[in-house]
Amino acid sequence: MASNRREGIGFQEEIMRCRCNAPRSTRRTLLAGAMAAGAGLMLPRAMFAQDGTPVAGQPIRTQTREELMREIEQEEGYTAAETPGGTFVDSNVNDIQTIHPLIADDADSLSVVGMLYDSLVGGDIRTGQPAPLGLADQWEIAPDDRTYTFFLNKDAKWHDGTPITAADVQFTFDSLKDPDLGSSYSQSFLESTESWRIIDDHTFEVVAKEPLVTFLYDMFAIVIPKHIWESVPVKDWRTDGGATGQDPARVVGSGSFKFQEWKQGESITLVRNDDYYGKAPYIDSYVIRIWPDQTAVLNGLLNAEIDVATLQPADVETVKGTEGLLVATYPTRSFTYYMTNMDPAKTELFVDTPVRQALLHGLDRESIVNNIWLGFAEVARGTQPVISYAYAPDQITTVYNYDPEKAKALLAEAGWTDTNGDGIVDKDGTPFSFEMIYGSGSPTVDQLVAYMQDAWKAIGVEMKPRAMEFSALVEVITGDHNFDVAMLAFSWDASFIQDAMFGCNQYEGGFNMVKYCNPKVDELNAKAKRTFDRDERAKLIIEATNLVNDDLPVAVLHFSKANVGFSDRLQNFKPSAWGVDTNYVWIKQ
Repeated sequence: MASNRREGIGFQEEIMRCRCNAPRSTRRTLLAGAMAAGAGLMLPRAMFAQDGTPVAGQPIRTQTREELMREIEQEEGYTAAETPGGTFVDSNVNDIQTIHPLIADDADSLSVVGMLYDSLVGGDIRTGQPAPLGLADQWEIAPDDRTYTFFLNKDAKWHDGTPITAADVQFTFDSLKDPDLGSSYSQSFLESTESWRIIDDHTFEVVAKEPLVTFLYDMFAIVIPKHIWESVPVKDWRTDGGATGQDPARVVGSGSFKFQEWKQGESITLVRNDDYYGKAPYIDSYVIRIWPDQTAVLNGLLNAEIDVATLQPADVETVKGTEGLLVATYPTRSFTYYMTNMDPAKTELFVDTPVRQALLHGLDRESIVNNIWLGFAEVARGTQPVISYAYAPDQITTVYNYDPEKAKALLAEAGWTDTNGDGIVDKDGTPFSFEMIYGSGSPTVDQLVAYMQDAWKAIGVEMKPRAMEFSALVEVITGDHNFDVAMLAFSWDASFIQDAMFGCNQYEGGFNMVKYCNPKVDELNAKAKRTFDRDERAKLIIEATNLVNDDLPVAVLHFSKANVGFSDRLQNFKPSAWGVDTNYVWIKQ
């Protein structure tokens, strides 16, 4: 999606498309995949027209960029900058991993990538739905409901002045199918996309394998410059200076901000692209400062060293009571969860469903929400977040209330009993003891992990926590998958179809980190992706959610509310579940 969407959604973030990461403070862009479900632009052409009237047998086109921008500006009430210029200083507790768009799959990297590079398809800041706010000013859907024709902005240029053409889009799509790339986006892209081709310099055609609700999600397309990357073997992209930032001349994007420097572990600096083909930012520069932990972030905000920070629950009232600072609180599509490795080649502790269910029954999630998250969350019933059109807690068939006695009984059912009298259950001489890895840097998360350790010990299970720097954590869970339990966070894209995490074929090249597989879940998700009536699609998603909730490959603890503290000098800064458009933000002097 369009690079100017910068999102602040609280503790939990995704790695894209619904990407996982540790519960922590970030802001990230709305990129391809974060789009509203059931919205008109996702439907086959026969089901909608610009005036809402079906047009049988005729291709239709989306709104134009100009039409949509006028509509958004009016609805959002954006004001013109009285004092253009200045530097917007953001914050984070983790450094980015790369600035290559097709390799980046953590929220921190994507936050920078999304400001440097534009996608083929943009996103509506109000809803997240796909919109002509990327490199395509407009697109057309043919009568077959499979053929999409994208009309590129003719004024769009790369940061080095080279015109952007359909050849760049072709190169990007071709790269996604290259196995040497190792992109997290390739699997969904190749499964849904049949073909792509250049029509002319500013027209590009993409054909879906069949009419799909999710096609514009799966067609991941942050476009990269052919003239920069075609001479470098794909296998070398990760270490190239254009990906590491060590060669700034090779960081050539298309977005509303240009790359200036990346001081690893310290800061990332971007500057305004005055030649941007769309709405250029009001601010001169955008800086993300890297802090050691959330306490340092809070102090930076209170001391006016930074302009915005995602807050720990315990810090909300402090910030609210500080002159010159404001707090925005809103529900998100994010959740905190732990996942149990179901691959018996890695560990056999969690292969039995009763064991996984026992662990969740052993946690008092009401207490977690009220006493650790201080009410800024909601106990999860299933895996659909509160803002999902498929959120239906009353239809969830298996409820995991806090019940330590039931937890003990389930463990015993699976053969785990305390034969040694040491308080830890064992089976065939093996004690139920495991390591749980999680991202470092958040006092609130540290508190949560300590509680989980005590709660599980009370049912006879030993959990040994290990905090890790986030990049190391990602390497473990996405590399050899050699872990017992990992606690993370996730944000669904707005289709809320959850195949990226629970699909049988998503273990490699996707986000099914635990090797979970239920063919019935796959069947329901596949049907949901082909069901264009939103109410009927919601029924399928709820059915799939119930199956996953029964199997419990991952245990969702709670759905999150974000608390974003920011300086009152920021104007047009309106954080929400779908992001902040930094191109409109200006700084009051």
